[in-house]
Amino acid sequence: LKQLKAVITDDHFVYTSGKHGEVYINKDALYPHPEHVSKVGELFAQKYHTLDIHVVAAPALGGIILSTWTAYHLTQMKGTEVLGVYAEKMPDKSMAFTRGYDTLIAGKNVLVIEDLATTGGSLKKVVDLVRATGGNVVAACVMVNRDPDHVTEATIGAPFSELGVLRADSWDEADLPERIKARPINTSVGHGKKYLEAKAAGA
Repeated sequence: LKQLKAVITDDHFVYTSGKHGEVYINKDALYPHPEHVSKVGELFAQKYHTLDIHVVAAPALGGIILSTWTAYHLTQMKGTEVLGVYAEKMPDKSMAFTRGYDTLIAGKNVLVIEDLATTGGSLKKVVDLVRATGGNVVAACVMVNRDPDHVTEATIGAPFSELGVLRADSWDEADLPERIKARPINTSVGHGKKYLEAKAAGA
């Protein structure tokens, strides 16, 4: 990620969770580079190749690419096909397996992965969804855990770990430290642009 200049610090960002902070991992800078994405998928696969895994599931959008590459490398390591699927966010903010993917989950052992975890909310939704669909969650893992104190096995509700940790404290806007509040919100990456548009529309 650092090699691709995907780690940005000392700025003002709005995260997917709606919270604000000064560290951002621009995962979108990773995905155009197949060789690097493949390597991340290989790292996930190496971590879990000894487990009996039938399917890798992840939340869209970033998880679409990661689940496919992780499933590919698990297939190579295990010598038997491992499927890669993803869950989509519905209008009510819930997650669902569409496109018939629910039928690929039922009765299967599933590894749930995610690119980044700030609150762990998306990862937990997919873990819960896999179980509700009749799948067995054997493990959950994120590429980068931004809050290892709060995103844990206990909060995810499944055996959990991460490939790496990059602490990125986050705050509600009202509680932001002055140094961050003084910086303009970054509208190039993250949810800053949408946040400011929504704020302007509501003003």
